Amino acid sequence: MKEQKEKSVIIADYYQQHYEEILGFVSKHLQYADDAEDVVQNVFLRLLRSDKMITPITLPSLVYTIARNLIYDYWRHRRSVEEYEHFLTCFGRTDDLDVSSVYSAVEITEILERGIARLSNPQRVVFKMNMFEGMQVSEISKSLNINYKSVENRLGSARKEIRRYMAHMLAS
Repeated sequence: MKEQKEKSVIIADYYQQHYEEILGFVSKHLQYADDAEDVVQNVFLRLLRSDKMITPITLPSLVYTIARNLIYDYWRHRRSVEEYEHFLTCFGRTDDLDVSSVYSAVEITEILERGIARLSNPQRVVFKMNMFEGMQVSEISKSLNINYKSVENRLGSARKEIRRYMAHMLAS
């Protein structure tokens, strides 16, 4: 408990002293200031939730590593959104879209739930913990007392199966 408190103090001090510097680093790589602020906040939230040993010496490199990874995640997400928007505009002008060709969020959720139901039980458990509870592979591994690589493989195969199922169902 004392270690956790010390870790929190170290992170809080670093946050107060270096917030602007990290915000500048993240802003340089992102388009919108609001997104950059969110990424910086997420960096420190991840640090506070982390079970890794954090010292004043290791903290700066850990902060920039997490920030870089979150920037990568941001751009991967943006690319997915742009691909989806491009897919919608490939039908023609967006105001010419046939209403029946666009799925509602409820329909997509139903298709996703059917896809999840098709997974094996070990895949389903790991997928739900990651997707709906926001747990990382290491957290799932500890929670289920399963080897890290096993969780990683189950999650990877579950994602692949869900993507394949969703693509098939949405193409129909």
